[in-house]
Amino acid sequence: MQIASALLVALASAGTQARELRVCADPNNLPFSNREEQGFENRIVQIVARELHAQVRYTWWAQRRGSLRETLQARLCDVIPGVASRVAAVATTHPYYRSAYVFVTRSQRALLLSGFDDPRLRALIVGVQMIGDDSSNTPPAHALARRGLVDNVRGYMLYGDYASDGPARVIVDDVARGVVDVAVVWGPLAGYYALRHGGALRLQLVSPLEDAGVLPMVFDVSMGVRREDRSLRAELDEALARRAAQVYYVLREYGVPLLQGDRLVSAPDGPFETRGRITSPDER
Repeated sequence: MQIASALLVALASAGTQARELRVCADPNNLPFSNREEQGFENRIVQIVARELHAQVRYTWWAQRRGSLRETLQARLCDVIPGVASRVAAVATTHPYYRSAYVFVTRSQRALLLSGFDDPRLRALIVGVQMIGDDSSNTPPAHALARRGLVDNVRGYMLYGDYASDGPARVIVDDVARGVVDVAVVWGPLAGYYALRHGGALRLQLVSPLEDAGVLPMVFDVSMGVRREDRSLRAELDEALARRAAQVYYVLREYGVPLLQGDRLVSAPDGPFETRGRITSPDER
């Protein structure tokens, strides 16, 4: 009788054990993620986890070249919260946002650029995000180099000084300080840090959105899983669809520039055109 009772207790405990959602994320990469879970990807992961009745367990890993191989493919986790939707190495959910590279300038200059071919770029100090000195560099870095814009370009490493908080924010701060006249920055990072400068900075969509037919400046972003994890991908897709309003609110709250047609929209108090104030949906 005692054995039977113990077995029932064990079975009940096993039945109530929470499901885990194992996620790999960067511990110091705002606005996307950090160890304190203050990034918008952290927020969206929590929304999805609640929908799946799961608890999130993070493996913290700096986002660098080869990180997919070293984390997801090595089975340290099952989900990467933010990857380009066309990454071939993983299976991706339906995109949960679409953003683009933007020009960041000081509002008081009213410097509206026509695009990468604007002749004024040759007389300005231009900041651009860099990965390295090879063919895997960022699309804007290639677009500027293709036009011979080199001597007046200042490179900022995409991952920045990892010893500091928000290591990638320097390029945006340098526009505000007047160190550079204009910077070409990935939209979510630009929008988040521009908000922290009040109305001092302006964001403008780059042009063209696909340079030389091969350099995209616009990317859809998804959650990534291993190719064989079809059921998990389907669950994530369903959760993201059911909680789309909450995900959208989080993105707007963080100032993420969202591309809708040929228009950027962001948080109500953001540095560029919006479609009106929104209120937070229930995240329970």
